[in-house]
Amino acid sequence: MKGIIFTEFLALVEEKFGLEQLDAILDEAQDSGIYTSVGSYDHKNLVKLIVILSKQTGISPEDLQRVFGQSVFDNLFATLPEANSLGGCKNSLQFIKLVEDYIHIEVKKLYAEANPPKFVFFSESESEVVFDYQSARCMSHVCLGLLEGCARHFGETLAIEMKDKTGAGDDVRFHVVLEG
Repeated sequence: MKGIIFTEFLALVEEKFGLEQLDAILDEAQDSGIYTSVGSYDHKNLVKLIVILSKQTGISPEDLQRVFGQSVFDNLFATLPEANSLGGCKNSLQFIKLVEDYIHIEVKKLYAEANPPKFVFFSESESEVVFDYQSARCMSHVCLGLLEGCARHFGETLAIEMKDKTGAGDDVRFHVVLEG
C-alpha cells in the first residue's frame, strides 16, 4: 500500500483525536509512525492502527475507515496530474467510472509493485452505476467513504448501497445512484 494512505491516516487521527491519541495508537502498535508518501508498506500495518484506534475510541473499524475515505478524497484528488482525462469529469459518477480505467492504471505504471483494488462494472447510466469492489485488503468501507468524499467534492448527493458478497469484505457490490 502506498505511503500516502498512511500519512493521510496519521494526519487524520492527529486532527480528529489529537497528538496524544496518535502517539497512543502508535505506541500500542509498536509502530514508529514514519512513512513517506511514495513508499510502499504492508496494509496490515494500517489495519492494525485502525483496530487499535477503534478499541481506544469505541468507534467501529468500519466507521473509522469510512471517515478516513471521506476525508482523504480531496487530498488524493489534488495529487492527480492536471492534464488527465479526469479533469473533464462533471459529476461523481463520471469520476467513479474512470477510477479503474485511469487512476488504477496510472498507479500501476508509476509503482510496479502496487496492487490497487479492482472495480468491475456491471451497469452504468447517467444517474447510477453498479460495480464490484475487489481487494484482498478488505477495506470496502474506505471505498464507501471515498465515494461519499467524491460526492461532496462535486456538490452532489449519492444514494449508496453496499452488499458484501463473501462476508469477508474482499468482494463488495456497490449500487450508487445520483440523487436530484
